Amino acid sequence: MNVRALVPLFALALAAATCADAPAADGDGAARLDGLAACGQDETFTLGAGVYDITGPAAELGMMGYAMLEQKTAGVHQRLRSRAFVVGSACTGKRAVFVSADLMSISQAVKQGVVEKLQARYGSLYGHENVMLSATHTHAGPGGYIDYALYNLTVLGFDKQNYDAVVEGIFQSVVRAHEAAVPGRARRAEGQLAGAAVNRSRAAYLRNPAAEIGGAPETDQAMTLLRFDALDGRALGTVNWFAVHPTSMGNDNQLISGDNKGYASYLFERSKGTDYLAPGPAFVAAFAQSNEGDVSPNIFGGTQGEGANDFESTAASGKRQYDAARALYDAATQPLGGGVDYRFAYVKLDEVALDPADTGEGPQATCRASIGVSMLAGAEDGPGFGREGFSCEDVGDAFDLGDALVCEGLSVPCQGEKPVVLETGAFAPPWTPNVLPLQILRLGKLALVGVPFEMTTVAGRRLRQTVLDELAPAGVDRVVIAGLANSYAGYVATREEYAAQHYEGASTHFGPHTLAALRQEFARVARALRDGAPLASPVAPPDLRGQQHTIQTGVVFDATPLGKSFGSVIAQPAAAYQAGQTVSASFWGAHPKNNLRSQDSFLRVERSTASGWKAVAHDWDWETTYRWQRDNCFPTFACSRVTVTWAIPPGTAPGTYRLRHDGDWKAIGGQITPYQGVTRTFVVQ
Repeated sequence: MNVRALVPLFALALAAATCADAPAADGDGAARLDGLAACGQDETFTLGAGVYDITGPAAELGMMGYAMLEQKTAGVHQRLRSRAFVVGSACTGKRAVFVSADLMSISQAVKQGVVEKLQARYGSLYGHENVMLSATHTHAGPGGYIDYALYNLTVLGFDKQNYDAVVEGIFQSVVRAHEAAVPGRARRAEGQLAGAAVNRSRAAYLRNPAAEIGGAPETDQAMTLLRFDALDGRALGTVNWFAVHPTSMGNDNQLISGDNKGYASYLFERSKGTDYLAPGPAFVAAFAQSNEGDVSPNIFGGTQGEGANDFESTAASGKRQYDAARALYDAATQPLGGGVDYRFAYVKLDEVALDPADTGEGPQATCRASIGVSMLAGAEDGPGFGREGFSCEDVGDAFDLGDALVCEGLSVPCQGEKPVVLETGAFAPPWTPNVLPLQILRLGKLALVGVPFEMTTVAGRRLRQTVLDELAPAGVDRVVIAGLANSYAGYVATREEYAAQHYEGASTHFGPHTLAALRQEFARVARALRDGAPLASPVAPPDLRGQQHTIQTGVVFDATPLGKSFGSVIAQPAAAYQAGQTVSASFWGAHPKNNLRSQDSFLRVERSTASGWKAVAHDWDWETTYRWQRDNCFPTFACSRVTVTWAIPPGTAPGTYRLRHDGDWKAIGGQITPYQGVTRTFVVQ
């Protein structure tokens, strides 16, 4: 038996000694509140953190987020990672898992796959109820891992290789967190991060009641951070939630990247000495997503961030988030307190009947999932086709005859002002999910509300207040929206924003009263959590993993020009460089789909030492890039050209260096063989 697996049990026993008189986790409401109050005096938890690679195919796979057919992966700037945290409490006898993954979104299929793997390994310890998977929402990663057709259209179908990489990587990050769990203390800090984002749909935002938005920032500037330390003082990790789109990398980018949040995690983990190749415990820093629906990092409008290009803009946005998180981490003193609990329910979001008092418009219900014309236009930081704001609110006054005819032809009464371009819920199975998971994790006095949507600023504020009103009597004093959690079904705008039919409103699938439905259903989930009551799910989502299709082509075989071998150098670096300059070399390589090199690297920058060559940079480091392109060389037309760059950072030690590329080539018969290429040496002066 693994001795480390016993440590969490010792931690639970230790904590139980301080909470022996606490009432049972479930039961009547009064006993429930008393029990949670008793747990509020406890500051000891079982804590674990883990990080693992989830980088998918680095070439010729459509990227997920901007829905651009021509945007396909063509290399790596930074690897994508899953960051997991285990938090257990003896007072309630429960534990929960929170995961922040460098993905555009989480899919129901991914959640199903991860939970199956966890239960195969740990039995009933982890399940849908106490595992929350959240996505950072990077738009610079490969797609094809979602089980609903709409999200695979521009990727040309489901990609099992990427799906498997995502599921396995998330699973392994939780395993690492579980195996590393030790008795520890969790501390909380909150702060404000101004100047890091703008509201990209300001006209829609300003439709909200003046009394509600007057005097408030136009985006949520709050950052909530948790700091985890072992009882022996060892730093375990940290996670924070801050609302901003990772769209610093634009829709013409083809390099895999965690965008601004991925860069912020990299900065924090590098400062703590995290070794991504080491199998044991490592410091983990997650920059998780919140209600970012109308929030852009491009503070100068449109696609314009703080830098001269996407890389500089990503670095500027990520550095702002890192600086704010590091200040909170260093100053965190507030004990998390309280116990751990959770509630989870599936809701059929296209059939929710609403209390007229919640809508102000009489009896209402949610609608069959549909997307509006303005969704095709894209958002300001990811333009598509057409224009935003195509609303049928006041056709007679606002539109010409052509627009009026469009509204008449595309009208779906339930969808209100939205001219519907596609009813995704009309297919069997639906093209977007209609049975969605709603989840709340209580971690001490903090509640995480897992929503499978992108919520706008004001929508998130309203939902947070709804949940806080229900949970405050149980000692919760902070509610955070954990966005894009457990599944994905577009956006949620307020009723007022919906009427404007900007991108966010057009992408609110279930109609104008979606937010009212979520507030109603999450209040029900929160009450069950507060009162210790069971929560049934009369519906469940389908398992669509066996019904996936693709028209993507795989790798048939790899070749090199006559007289060349895999790894042969095409262009060598210069003889000498100085810090601030960029080293570049190109190789005859092979397709990266042959081997994703998970927990590995397609490149290494190596320095000559007395004991041999030592790697000083990999394909996940900010200063490197790995680029792949097809080269139709004669006579096979199946060649690959790989280009490796290294922007020499300030402070680089003078010495002798070389660039190395590792890959795998596929023979006509299907056999895959690793290869390696190295450049001549060069000097950094």
